[in-house]
Amino acid sequence: MAKVARQVVEESGINVDDLLSKLLKAAAVEFTSFYYHTILRFNCIGLEGEGLKEIVEDARQESCNHFEALWTRIYELGGELPRDLYDFVKKADGAESYIPESRDIKDMLQVLVKAERFAILSYNEICNMTFAKDHRTYNLALAILNEEVEHESWFSEYLGEGPSGHYRRGTPGESPYVSSFLVVPRNRRC
Repeated sequence: MAKVARQVVEESGINVDDLLSKLLKAAAVEFTSFYYHTILRFNCIGLEGEGLKEIVEDARQESCNHFEALWTRIYELGGELPRDLYDFVKKADGAESYIPESRDIKDMLQVLVKAERFAILSYNEICNMTFAKDHRTYNLALAILNEEVEHESWFSEYLGEGPSGHYRRGTPGESPYVSSFLVVPRNRRC
């Protein structure tokens, strides 16, 4: 644990245990999102599904990147991931991720949009908590927030909620905002 890192955050007035709780929940949501996006990606079939497949893959790989960046910060602040996977996954309670019974693209998109909207609210809360107090966590949460906003707009565009300005960013899973926080080389991630 980086004792000075935790001390600086505590001295800024942030309750580190509360922050760690929020970061652990966010990490659990990203971990389960990676799992659900994997399943949903393989169910993007047919004419409608093929158009969505690359965007789901991008969001899937970026969920993995977000998890990778979050666990690093959790350990830096003296926290740790639960040793029991079931206990860890339970921390994602409240996230809207699940696998729909139907293989209908619109049903899958509803799941994806709800998950992204939950993530946006969570990272916004972390940003508000750490703004001008914990620069490293703030910058990380803001970077993830930027990517989650893009994901929401991509999926909501497919639902006909309006144009998103989506464009192909390059290689799926590139994480343009979060990549500077990753400690694992790109070719070794999920």
